[in-house]
Amino acid sequence: MALCGCAHTAPTVPTVATVDLPRFMGDWYVIAHIPSFPERDAYNAVESYALREDGRIQTHFRYRRGSFEAPVRTMEPVGTVRAGTGNAVWGMQFVWPIQAEYVISYLAPDYTMTIVARSKRDYAWIMARTPTVSEAAYADAVQRLSDMGYRLDALRKVPQRWPEPADAGDAAR
Repeated sequence: MALCGCAHTAPTVPTVATVDLPRFMGDWYVIAHIPSFPERDAYNAVESYALREDGRIQTHFRYRRGSFEAPVRTMEPVGTVRAGTGNAVWGMQFVWPIQAEYVISYLAPDYTMTIVARSKRDYAWIMARTPTVSEAAYADAVQRLSDMGYRLDALRKVPQRWPEPADAGDAAR
């Protein structure tokens, strides 16, 4: 994600009314994205969330760059839920003190699929609890991004293949 200042302006993309944070925690497979620079050639991308004792959200993003056999890379930003947003808007901190806007713009009622967007419409993530989704679910998510004003020419399906091959070495960071 590109970084933005810490000002807490209201998002210009839709937000879900409320997010049950404990239910949202866990693994989310990245089905498609308008990627940030580090994840532009991601394979087997998975974003995992865990509530911390301090109320913030520990994020563990893992992916392979360029192929299914590439070493695993990780990023571990920390999310802070913005008050008064129904838990749908987070500040995602990669580098102190700057937080990137992270907006949960769509969440399936059964918490099986989500779209994370940004007001700048520069990055977006379509994620699911499973590594694949139906064509209809994918088409619906793409239409939602289009309706938000995203340019879809940068949208990239993330190759997912599970189970993964055994790692030859430690994760690259």
